[in-house]
Parts: sequence; structure tokens; C-alpha cells
Amino acid sequence: MTTDERNALNSAIASGDVQGRPPLTETEQIKAAVQEHYSKVADRGTEAGCCGPEATADDCCGTAANGLYDLDEIAAIPAEAAAASAGCGNPTAISDLKPGETVVDLGSGGGIDCFLASKMVGETGKVIGIDMTIKMVELARENARKLEAHNVEFKLAPIEAIPIPDGQVDAVISNCVLALVPDKPRVFAEAFRVLKPGGRIFISDMVTIGDLPPEVVQDAAQWVSCVGGAEDRDKYLQQIVDAGFEAPETISEVALSSGEGTTWAGSVYSLSLKAVKPA
Repeated sequence: MTTDERNALNSAIASGDVQGRPPLTETEQIKAAVQEHYSKVADRGTEAGCCGPEATADDCCGTAANGLYDLDEIAAIPAEAAAASAGCGNPTAISDLKPGETVVDLGSGGGIDCFLASKMVGETGKVIGIDMTIKMVELARENARKLEAHNVEFKLAPIEAIPIPDGQVDAVISNCVLALVPDKPRVFAEAFRVLKPGGRIFISDMVTIGDLPPEVVQDAAQWVSCVGGAEDRDKYLQQIVDAGFEAPETISEVALSSGEGTTWAGSVYSLSLKAVKPA
């Protein structure tokens, strides 16, 4: 993708053109459904009040943050960021971020992983969150203001068109977001492009063992739950290699309960991995 194409796609998202017109393709329908769903998740974050310094392990509104992050981590960020979490892992827990590094979070949502990463890179480092949902970016920016997180910024853009020049980033993280994107190879190519030589990606995402039935793949509701767009594990890992990365290292792989009572039950997994751009 050229710089002009990236800018055009970013402008369409920023102006609301993609959301405001009738969907013309299956990909646009999926994107519209994802934006609508995660706008509601952002609203949930705005209304949050149950996650804070006095929270217990059973609190946090029953969101995805509960069980994926240590309670100390949740208590150190705004309740709104935890309540808007919709991940399937904790990429900062498997990362080796260092002070002074620049990090990009693809699909940053309310900012939970950005704020955790910002503590790891320190004031001399920088964290950039990328999200295509306007309400999520607005929520994340407000959360950054509350935290006085001066080394974090959020950009409104699709992760298929990262608005960052080539070779500027030390690490890319992402938490259960690529399963929402139809064109995953394009995202991996963009991550590779913005990384410096020797840069790393740390990804938590949903994958499958084998392909899902067509009726699941074509169901927008399954897409927004990160199931319909989940890629076969071997294909997913090969796409990372095809983008130019060294062979990914699998950190964890956990079977999920998705699809109970169906022929594809037990085939969906939460996968966490690391891959490196050759130096």
C-alpha cells in the first residue's frame, strides 16, 4: 500500500464516510458491524465505575480485563480503560519492552495495553495507539488525560493503514484485534513496514484449528465476537512469515469454549506469540 492509499483510507475513516454510507461489500459490512459494536463497548467504558483501587478480583464489570491482567495493573489505570477492554490476552505480559522504546498498539481500544506499555518504556519512550472507532479514540484520549500519560498518544486510523513512517517503531503489540480484520496479511505487512530492523511484534489473538463453517464466517455477529474472522492457526503463522518476519514463537495457546453444541466446538483458541523483523 502506498502512502497516498494509506492517507486516503485514513481520511475516509476520520470523516465517517465508511460508517455513514450503506455497506457496499462484505468487508465494509464487517467493518461497519465492528465499529458499531466497539462504539458500544466504548460507551460501556464511559459509564464504568466498578474498577479502581478498591476493586477485588471479582469486580471490573465482568469485562475481558478480569482474569487477563493482575489486579494491581487494573487498579493503576482508569476504570474506563479496564471496562472498555475486549482482549483475549495480555500482550504486555509477554513483551520485553525497554525504557526509551517506541511502541504501537494496533486496535488500542480504551488504552489499557498502551498505558501498561507506557510504564515499561518510561518517559523517554513513546506509545502510539491506533484504532478505527471514533468513540474508542475519544475514550482513550480522555483516559490518557486522567492518567497524565504524556508519553501516550492515540490516532484514529484503520490498522491496515498505520499512519507512521517506515522503520520508526521498536515493538508492535495487539490484543484480539486482527481477528476482526478481513485482510490480515495487509496488517502484518504494515506492522513489518513501521518496525525498525530487529523490531518485534507481540500479539494475542483468536485462531482456529482448521477452517470454520461458511455460515460462521459470514455471520457479522460472529465477527464482532472475534470468532467469525479467526484464521486457521497454521495459515495465520504463515502470513506473519510471508510478511517478512522470522518464524513466530508461540508463547501460549488456550482452547476456548466457543461454538458449544456445534460441529466446530473446541476449534477456537486464544494464541499469544512473538515474532521479530530481521535485523
